[in-house]
Amino acid sequence: MAGIYLDNAATTYPKPESVYRAIEEFMRQGGGSPGRGLYSKAVEAEEMLLETRCKLAKLLDVADPTRIVFSANSTEAINLALKGYLHEGDHVVSTVLEHNAVLRPLHALERSRGISVTYVDCDDQGRLDPEAFGKALRKETRLVACVHGSNVLGTIAPISDIAAIAHQAGAQLLVDGSQTAGTLPLSIRELGADLYAFTGHKGLLGAPGTGGLYVAPHLDLDTVKEGGTGSVSESLEPPEFLPDRFEPGTPNTYGLAGLGAGVTWVLERGVARIRAHESALSQRLLERLREIKGIRVLSPGEAAIRLGLVALTFDHLSPTEGCAILASKFGIMARCGLHCAPFAHRRLGLERTGSLRLSVGVFTTEEEVDAAASALEQIARATVRRR
Repeated sequence: MAGIYLDNAATTYPKPESVYRAIEEFMRQGGGSPGRGLYSKAVEAEEMLLETRCKLAKLLDVADPTRIVFSANSTEAINLALKGYLHEGDHVVSTVLEHNAVLRPLHALERSRGISVTYVDCDDQGRLDPEAFGKALRKETRLVACVHGSNVLGTIAPISDIAAIAHQAGAQLLVDGSQTAGTLPLSIRELGADLYAFTGHKGLLGAPGTGGLYVAPHLDLDTVKEGGTGSVSESLEPPEFLPDRFEPGTPNTYGLAGLGAGVTWVLERGVARIRAHESALSQRLLERLREIKGIRVLSPGEAAIRLGLVALTFDHLSPTEGCAILASKFGIMARCGLHCAPFAHRRLGLERTGSLRLSVGVFTTEEEVDAAASALEQIARATVRRR
């Protein structure tokens, strides 16, 4: 049984063939350390990094590619943003929809630096009211941290409206774009994000171990790690200029070669086309699931404000049991549990059970979505009969 993969919100699979080829080719023929030699392999590695940075800048509408700092993933990028920007006594406004990639660093900073955090609530379908951010702001608020697209419900946040409110109060905006980079047409400039974290292994179709952070030109961040950069080596202080300041150590060149290929594929296909495909499939799935007795759909019904995922629970079965049956009996790979977003599940009253999430990708087909809906209907019907 080949199986049906519907966990693209965690990691997209499969990748375009060009991504596999780019990683293998660089491993076999590249191998040089970028910025650390004048021989051809080192120069080629440096050129590959620059090309990948420029492709990302084009995709995200960033004027200066050097403001994109590579990281191991969005978690590392968010840690750099939060720990590099926030100081003792600062106040942060965030949301109950955040991933632990935001929640845990904020919690650590509450203990280590005495920052304070206000979490803005959402409605039952994960929709955020921009006015709630205005009410949560204080004179000491230095940062607003908001997820762009919920990894639990798929709900898309009104980031540009939130940015306007934050900037009017003198605060900066950090956006967690883990679920939206490559899947949602966007412009960092139009969003108004001062810091934008992304990962390479989701919508950008790259390999795990890649990601990055956009840092606006008007922001200065402290470093959270130091080391060799191949530049300004005579000084014990890290370079002042980006991206070197935040990229010490030898980077994941193999992974970044694959990321460059993934971004190229996304640019050639077009994000709008990808968005239309995933939106249509998730809407098809959601409408099928709404008709099934014994299943409660959690995600918003409006396709325009939802990413390509659908969250649900069963009336008479735990999400974990349902997910296990999907995998063992039907060969369908989905996600169950808290999805590293405990506050969101607490808001939904599901902190003990979690939810079941099915997330489509650019290579998902209508037949796969229909098969998943049919499998869930069989599971729900069987549990209703047992009652």
